[in-house]
Amino acid sequence: MTDRADHSLSGKDRAALRAEAHHLDATVHVGQHGVTPTLVQSLDDALRTRELVKVQLGRQVEVRPKEAAQALADATGATVVQVIGKTVTLYRHNPEIPGKKGDPPPWRR
Repeated sequence: MTDRADHSLSGKDRAALRAEAHHLDATVHVGQHGVTPTLVQSLDDALRTRELVKVQLGRQVEVRPKEAAQALADATGATVVQVIGKTVTLYRHNPEIPGKKGDPPPWRR
């Protein structure tokens, strides 16, 4: 994946991440209280350790999914990979994750 300062991804990178995310379960859930500092910290921790994270928005969340996705991405320095219904996929590269060439990506470990 290319790491760009403006948090944008090429179409090819985005497609590869969408394919990888298909098999992931949501690791962060936004409940009735919406986007809180605790939730942002939890998402930040997940992105730091896994890089590619799915977020499930609850039924009570009052903002539109695309707006919530952008707010979460802005709060964590991540990139929105996709929004399908109330499921958001975010990506943030972490160069500090140890790994050798040929190792599976962190979200598969």
